[in-house]
Amino acid sequence: MDSSQLLGITTFTYLFSTLLYVFLLVFKTPRLGPITTSFTVVAFLIQTAGMALRWVESYRMGIGHAPLTNMYESVVFFSWTIIALYLVVELLFKTRMIGAFAVPLAFLAMAYASFAGNISKSISPLVPALQSNWLIAHVITCFVGYASFAIAAALGIMYLLKSRSQQNQTSFAKSRFNDLPSLPFIDDLIHKSMIFGFIWLSAGIITGAIWANSAWGTYWSWDPKETWSLITWFFYAITLHARYTRGWTGRRIALLAIFGLISVLFTYYGVNFLLSGLHSYGSSS
Repeated sequence: MDSSQLLGITTFTYLFSTLLYVFLLVFKTPRLGPITTSFTVVAFLIQTAGMALRWVESYRMGIGHAPLTNMYESVVFFSWTIIALYLVVELLFKTRMIGAFAVPLAFLAMAYASFAGNISKSISPLVPALQSNWLIAHVITCFVGYASFAIAAALGIMYLLKSRSQQNQTSFAKSRFNDLPSLPFIDDLIHKSMIFGFIWLSAGIITGAIWANSAWGTYWSWDPKETWSLITWFFYAITLHARYTRGWTGRRIALLAIFGLISVLFTYYGVNFLLSGLHSYGSSS
């Protein structure tokens, strides 16, 4: 079995994991909870094995490098990071309901990596700009930040559904979302996820600048990816600043968490395909 097969299996295991979490949310079957978590952990381990095997395969080809160098590998790593952070959140806060909103994001990322026709799954030699140890530091820091923002957006959707169900006492939604964590708990977790992601995104921008200087001789060149990374950084900086100084909470922060993820996705994905620049090598290679 090779890494592509393992990562293909991961896509379907995340789909099944998503269905289990949604089933848990809708039908309220507590006995299913431990099974759902265990299945997700197994899926995560399969994906980890697939990524490790892909790394080994690159060495067997004589071009050994970490599986973080093109769009396919980065999307796989994005989904891996989402699940890793989600499992930590579930362990720390003892609530599985978040999984119904967070795990689907990891599944969608893997589905895109597996079935999209516009990205290559092949293992290729690194272009000169990517032959740097700063690559791993930059990618890991950025994607931990991205994944944390994805968790924040999932919590934002959860907050809005819970808030809406409480406003309509007779709706079907109320009975479905009663068991979700309280609104203050979700709001606080959105805030913590944003702070965590902001710290890692900041580290990602710094490591990227150091890497850029070693690769191209300049720390900053206003490349579209760099510009949109800065826009995303300012978006979250302003959001967190508004929370501290203006007391923004609740629906406003939930919506900003969702809009923030849209900015993250455009920075990550849209810029590569819609705007040419120094990062364009990552779109299909």
